[in-house]
Amino acid sequence: MRIVSLVPAATEIAFALGSGDDVVAVTHDCDYPEAARALPRVTRSTIPAGTSSRDIDVAVRAAAAEGDSTFHVDASALADARPDILLGQTLCRVCAVTVSQLPSVMDPSPEILPLDGDSIAGIFDDIERVGEAIGRAREAASFVASLRERIDRVRERVAGLPHPTVVALEWVDPLFSAGHWVPEQVAAAGGVELIGRANARSKEISLDDVVAADPDYVLILPCGFDAQRAARESRVLIADERWTQLRAVRDGHVLTLDGNAYFSRPGPRVVDGIEQLASALHGKVPAGVV
Repeated sequence: MRIVSLVPAATEIAFALGSGDDVVAVTHDCDYPEAARALPRVTRSTIPAGTSSRDIDVAVRAAAAEGDSTFHVDASALADARPDILLGQTLCRVCAVTVSQLPSVMDPSPEILPLDGDSIAGIFDDIERVGEAIGRAREAASFVASLRERIDRVRERVAGLPHPTVVALEWVDPLFSAGHWVPEQVAAAGGVELIGRANARSKEISLDDVVAADPDYVLILPCGFDAQRAARESRVLIADERWTQLRAVRDGHVLTLDGNAYFSRPGPRVVDGIEQLASALHGKVPAGVV
């Protein structure tokens, strides 16, 4: 079977289920596992690397207003890959190529499997759907069971501990609270998200909203950025005099985390994110404090 993945989470799922050798092409954003980096790319971004958070937001809004996307499919590279199945997504036009952007005619026509999980349960359902589609149903069921067990272990460990309040930020300029599965990750790790809502889209907020919530912890985990990039982008917050009004800032409880790997991708590493959050909220605070 020849698999083409059009979303990084799907690439991670295919490899995790043991079908890495069947993946023949991926997106420009597919960077995990390491073997995925060597595969042909069938997409590109119109936004140059290193573009600021503010300018990325401007570009995304402009593309959306035109009914366009900041991601383009290389139809020629896709045809050269000769996929039997395309793993895509329908959840977010901002984050990755959607199935609606695929060439209307492909010969031969591959199976198209759109992933749409907007919750932890939905992500696990997608893993099992991918497993069924690529002949790895048994492996998928076992893998999902192991992921559920890891979450249960975290919940048991934090059940009797104080549950600190949290505001998770998916973007910093402008500010967006995290939605979809991130509030679930916070809850599983023993925290209480004050602004973002589970199974709902991220929403634009103001720094005044964060100050009014005054959480015990602020989590900076921008979509698509690692912890180092998140720290650089968060300087815009530090420069605002309102920032120092937050108890989380005074207590050293502002954490910059790898949103790209553990929070913004609807794949198996959301469980790693839960484990990291549990350690951060209830144990030693990791490196990356703003």
